[in-house]
Amino acid sequence: MDSLIHNRAGGSAAGASERVPAAGMPPESRVPMPAQSLWNFDPAKRRAFVDPARSQSRPWPRVVVLGSAAAMTAGAVAEMIRSLALGGLTPIEALIILLFALNIGWIALTFANALAGAVIVATRGGERRSTVPLKGRTAVLMPTYNESPERVFSAVEAMASGVRARGENHSFDWFILSDTTNPEIALAEEGALVELRARLNNGITLYYRRRHRNIARKAGNIADFCRRWSGAYDYLLILDADSLLEPEAIIELARRMEADPDAGLIQTVPRLIHGRTAFARLQQFAGRVYGPVIATGLAWWTQSEGNYWGHNAILRRRAFTDSAGLPNLPGHPPFGGHILSHDFIEAALIRRAGWTVRIAADIAGSYEESPPSIVDFAARDRRWCQGNLQHAQIIGARGLHWISRFHLVSGIFSYAASPLWLLLMIAGLALAIQAHFTPLDYFEDPYQLFPTWPRIDSALQIELFAITVTLLLGPKLFGLVVAMFNRVERRKVGGAVRLFMSFFVELFVSALLAPIMMFIQSNVIVAILSGGDSGWKSQRRDNEGFSLREAFIAHRWHVAAGLAVAVGAWLVLPSMLLWLAPALISLIPSPFISAATASKSFGRRLRRMGLLITPEERVRPTIGRLTSTRRPLHRATISSLPDLRRIVEDDWRRRVHLALVDSAEEEPSGDVDPVEAVAEAKISRARSLDEALKRLRPDEKAMALARPLLFSRLSRLAQTTAQLPVNSGLEAEPPKAA
Repeated sequence: MDSLIHNRAGGSAAGASERVPAAGMPPESRVPMPAQSLWNFDPAKRRAFVDPARSQSRPWPRVVVLGSAAAMTAGAVAEMIRSLALGGLTPIEALIILLFALNIGWIALTFANALAGAVIVATRGGERRSTVPLKGRTAVLMPTYNESPERVFSAVEAMASGVRARGENHSFDWFILSDTTNPEIALAEEGALVELRARLNNGITLYYRRRHRNIARKAGNIADFCRRWSGAYDYLLILDADSLLEPEAIIELARRMEADPDAGLIQTVPRLIHGRTAFARLQQFAGRVYGPVIATGLAWWTQSEGNYWGHNAILRRRAFTDSAGLPNLPGHPPFGGHILSHDFIEAALIRRAGWTVRIAADIAGSYEESPPSIVDFAARDRRWCQGNLQHAQIIGARGLHWISRFHLVSGIFSYAASPLWLLLMIAGLALAIQAHFTPLDYFEDPYQLFPTWPRIDSALQIELFAITVTLLLGPKLFGLVVAMFNRVERRKVGGAVRLFMSFFVELFVSALLAPIMMFIQSNVIVAILSGGDSGWKSQRRDNEGFSLREAFIAHRWHVAAGLAVAVGAWLVLPSMLLWLAPALISLIPSPFISAATASKSFGRRLRRMGLLITPEERVRPTIGRLTSTRRPLHRATISSLPDLRRIVEDDWRRRVHLALVDSAEEEPSGDVDPVEAVAEAKISRARSLDEALKRLRPDEKAMALARPLLFSRLSRLAQTTAQLPVNSGLEAEPPKAA
């Protein structure tokens, strides 16, 4: 509690009577962050590079990767045409060729990208470290939305303490930017902040702000900070609620910004950690073994036109506020309104303004967590898919670099690939049915002497299948080979044999999950195109699994689709069942597959067998260990906090809360928030605190906590309510001077 009365320099008041609660945020330092026009841009206003030799991208890496991908695509499509065109192309065959070209092009690009990355990872040395002294100030931003406060605050404490231990804490201020709408979580955030400030009362500066209106989601949360407080900072380090960065990585990011005057954004490549379910551990292993070659290849050929994934990245404050303010898209959701996948657009706008955007694939110590189940993964993917489909309106924006446009197209295609594969399968089925039931006309010309034998070259079909499988598995094989030849990494996962076994386990389970994900993503795209909006729901980070009944509810349509296709194939053409078997053995038992992969016990069993082990599991990252040691402290603090009633009733607690409330201006006249209006009406008509708290819904309680006027009215009602005894939480009186 001493943190309540300490100023930035660490001083304290002379006595308890002089003590006042510390404010949640520092004094405002406003800067404009205008919304950028997507269709009006003057290239003459683009800044020139300070160091063109370093900042200007070279063309030959792009020629190597994109050229080889184009050559592989052209060769595969030519083989497909040869295999189908004997005797002439039918409309269905032409459609198959088109769909095949789109899909194989995407696969070939991934293959070429991963091959380039594998060569670089296998030949480069260790991570390069910058020695530039830190002169600028960095604001570390942790946005949170109805997340577990113990998770968020233990992570911030571990990272801030690590930076302080390395003597660089003077360059970093830490901000928890809450958009939480659950009143209980909001109170827990405040209590955790007070406790953490007391524990960090030694030079670490920690702030907290909760918005009363969650405008524009995460992007709006960060933009609000930028407009009101970012003028005091040179750089912004953006995190997610599940982000963890080693102190060395945090300091290295700031130093690289200091060393490169053209750098607008530097994105790390997060590794997945803390996976406990089988699904999370599967994603974790794949990201750790295959991810480095893919990310390194992408960083190599995109160079100064890299991309941004919304977290675990550092931005130059001036580049961000001057050039990356997001406009609203015309129309209504799902395609209009606020831009959901804001990160791709922000990177494109920063690059358009003349700053570089780089992917720092060589910086280690950047971590995040994976969704615990395929159901949670699909829920997150729903929001990302909608955001990426919005980019179709932005691809043609004026002034964007062509690589930035490529990132937007690839983001769209990452989701469109699923329905395209599904359409390719349907077209293949249609071709087989057509061949089976359509009478053959061997004499198309009444005057021809010899019959025309329609046929498909089966040898070429087998060759095409082999090419497709090779391109699909190539990135995985490259990652496996690189890991096999890295003796240190190989030992960390239990040796070559266990690594090889884990590779096949990942390959098998991923093959089982692929048809399910194909149907999920195809359904999502259909829903979005039909006008469905994903909304904004908090993400589940922990999952204790779910019952088979819940799994059947989640996957009932996948089971129905699999059974319908199987029965239809059996009735129409039984031989098609063999061709459809890979999809059917995934869709029909999908509830069992989903429940098993969401199981923590299955995940523990795999670990005991030494399967899907990552180096971070054998030698846990320092930042992960520090976070785990602090979580029980925050859990104990949160469990003993007072509820809303006791905060309203007690004068000291009221002052602590009001000091942390955001001092945002009142809404302009005529702009009425319906939740706030209803909460105000209910509080005004209540005759006691009990009656008011009983009437208020959770969102209205959250609003009452966020608006000083409403909170003060609750306090006045408390004067007519009997005082409850104090037994835990914030002290009823100011603490004694230390």
